[in-house]
Amino acid sequence: MSAGTDLDEIDKALIRELQVDGRAAYSHLARLVKMSEAAVRQRVNRMQDRGVIQIVAVTDPTTLGYALMAMLGIKISTDVSATAEKISQDGAVDYTVITTGRFDVLAEVVCTDSEHLIEVSNNVRAVDGVTDVEVMTYLRMVQQNYDWGTV
Repeated sequence: MSAGTDLDEIDKALIRELQVDGRAAYSHLARLVKMSEAAVRQRVNRMQDRGVIQIVAVTDPTTLGYALMAMLGIKISTDVSATAEKISQDGAVDYTVITTGRFDVLAEVVCTDSEHLIEVSNNVRAVDGVTDVEVMTYLRMVQQNYDWGTV
């Protein structure tokens, strides 16, 4: 799908509202976009079926006892895809991407404390093919959004 071309303004409005409250009633959504409840349900279901949206619960790691978040910049000397897959299996890793530039892989981790962060970074360093890991601890989350293609 090309960036946003398959979404009309009503789809975008529905997505924006569902990002605020993924459990919003179809009746509420219908009033916002001035459509019938059945039409809104059909649109939401169609976007889900096409993989445009997923309605999931998002947790706040800090409320669950994870006091530290960090991005690991990882350099790899072997098969990047296979090594990234191994790194992604660590339970503390919640986001893994293969990149260009200074690092081959970026992995976001959530940790309970400094000792846990040391353990996780050591685990990543121990993965075959990993040659270097730079740990960038988050000091403060300034922005996080998921509004791609809806603005």
